[in-house]
Amino acid sequence: MKILVYGVGGIGGFLGSYLEKLGIQLTFIARGKRLNHLKSKGLILESNLRNISLKDLDVRGDIDNGESFDIIINTVKLYDFDCVIANIIKKVKGNFIILPFQNGIYAEEKIKEKIGKNRTFGAVAQISSFVDKNQNIKHVGDLATFFVGSYEKNDENKLKAFCENCQSIGLDLRFTMNIKEKIWQKFIFLSAYSGMTTLTEKTIGEIFSDDNLKQKFIKAMIETYELSNMYAVKFEKNPIDFWIEKIERMPYEMTSSMFMDLKKKKKLEIDWLSGSIIKLSEQNNLKPDIHKEIVSGIKAK
Repeated sequence: MKILVYGVGGIGGFLGSYLEKLGIQLTFIARGKRLNHLKSKGLILESNLRNISLKDLDVRGDIDNGESFDIIINTVKLYDFDCVIANIIKKVKGNFIILPFQNGIYAEEKIKEKIGKNRTFGAVAQISSFVDKNQNIKHVGDLATFFVGSYEKNDENKLKAFCENCQSIGLDLRFTMNIKEKIWQKFIFLSAYSGMTTLTEKTIGEIFSDDNLKQKFIKAMIETYELSNMYAVKFEKNPIDFWIEKIERMPYEMTSSMFMDLKKKKKLEIDWLSGSIIKLSEQNNLKPDIHKEIVSGIKAK
């Protein structure tokens, strides 16, 4: 089996550090100082679950023309996603599976448009991990669960076998029949969380301690939930109730990576998160008032 990990940040680096144990042909795509570090120092994971250090990686700045892979794990930022998909389509041959570990539904919908719904799969990461100042992958906490599945009821045998192999090496990559529910459930929270923490420049605890901000946060989740109904997503439990209960147990000081990117003056994914909710809501005659406030407020910064 040949696996390509496109993007070696918090998620790609974590997954890649485990996948090496499968004894497969594993290729990484990175760029800039990240590429140089991986070539010279290797891939280092610091985690409560397992510390891993890998040397002599097949890591490059780009794919070669005419290469083939069984599975492509795509973990780049949403603002790089279109270019990456175009590059994959241009250079990779064969019947590959792309697992897009981006937030929201933009990635899956773009794959369906560009490659076809019969080859569209979904992926969700439940993990807190990032590249630290030493260019090592830092995994925070013990949660590291990944869900994958068919987005459009496709042939799943290759993906199921891959998940079984991952479980055998201790990587909690799970095949699920309800990947759309998993994707939207995360999107309902993350769109509000990333947007509201970045707009207000506050932590989740500070937001939920302020009645006005708390209600705006919940309304932002409701707007995304209402949009999910347009995609015929079925939830086992009301996702708003699920997240309100879960937020109450979150650390007071927790804040989003998008807010951290704002402070570091990095490019933001706002157009692909709240921005995509606005676009899709208006196409379906919905009124995403809070997400409009989020986008206009953040862009004013």
